[in-house]
Amino acid sequence: MAAFATTGPVLRGIVTALPESVSENRDLGAQFGDEAITKIIAATGIERRPVSEAHTVSQLGEVAARRLLDGLGWAADSVGLMIVVTQTPDYPLPSTACVLQNRLGVGPGALCLDIALGCSGYVYGLSVVSSLMQSAGIARALLVAGDMTTRMIDEDNRALKPLFGDAVSVTALEGAEAQIAFDLGSDGSGAPYLISRTGGLVESGPPRLFMDGTQVMAFSLKQVAPSIARALDAAGETIEAMEHVVLHQANALMLKTLGHKIKARDDQMVYAVRDYGNTSSASIPLALCDRFLTGQKRLSNATPLRLLLCGFGVGWSWSSAVWTTPAPDLIDIVRVR
Repeated sequence: MAAFATTGPVLRGIVTALPESVSENRDLGAQFGDEAITKIIAATGIERRPVSEAHTVSQLGEVAARRLLDGLGWAADSVGLMIVVTQTPDYPLPSTACVLQNRLGVGPGALCLDIALGCSGYVYGLSVVSSLMQSAGIARALLVAGDMTTRMIDEDNRALKPLFGDAVSVTALEGAEAQIAFDLGSDGSGAPYLISRTGGLVESGPPRLFMDGTQVMAFSLKQVAPSIARALDAAGETIEAMEHVVLHQANALMLKTLGHKIKARDDQMVYAVRDYGNTSSASIPLALCDRFLTGQKRLSNATPLRLLLCGFGVGWSWSSAVWTTPAPDLIDIVRVR
């Protein structure tokens, strides 16, 4: 585990791209039975999910990035670093970051790489971006995070099909004037409980997701609260001072349980599972977009945002950040046909 505080980048904007197609969980009653689906919706809080049968991470990422660059008035070649966090890359090789670099026209001198992480990946990516921007003197960066998880789930998988959605989020980061603290960790003994055994070199075939929900819950209850406590301690902050507490959006039950465990007020907690489901590494930035766009919380440039972010899951891995940053100039959610 590593907990540390540093000077980090300023949040300039977030745009999340979603497939236009939406799957209503109520409609799954015809396949799995109305009673079973009603119970799943009640337990998870997930009513519908964006689902794609054709998009790739780079395709959705390009739409989000172009909206972000245009809205901020950034030239593509002003971006010196781009990291893509995904477990559903366009190709085994090259990296999706290189594919997206070419699509966007980001300059050939930029640092572009992939990070293969899921639910903890956004905060891990933020830590890597922060470190590289400081050490390499990079002024502007894009953090791309998202997965096409629904294409890893069998059509007849009642346990997983109602839970996951597809999304790709792009975050614009600039300078090094914000205060940020991280806690990062992993435990590979959890690998068998949230895994696709196929799709790699060990076992051929299309990727297929397996999840042991009981083990995932036990891991989350064990690791999330201590990770958040370490990040708050590194930042010299308290949970009461956090304006927005954004945990990985796994399901409503887990969010409420963890919120109670970390003693966060309900007005601090961000809930965005109802219309999106679990969108893996995109869930934290998508939840922020939803928070600010739906009127739950209005952005104000008068005071900095005080954000507590925490991702956790596949690996096992976990990542928390306490981030004080000026409010972003652009927040948006776009639908892609």
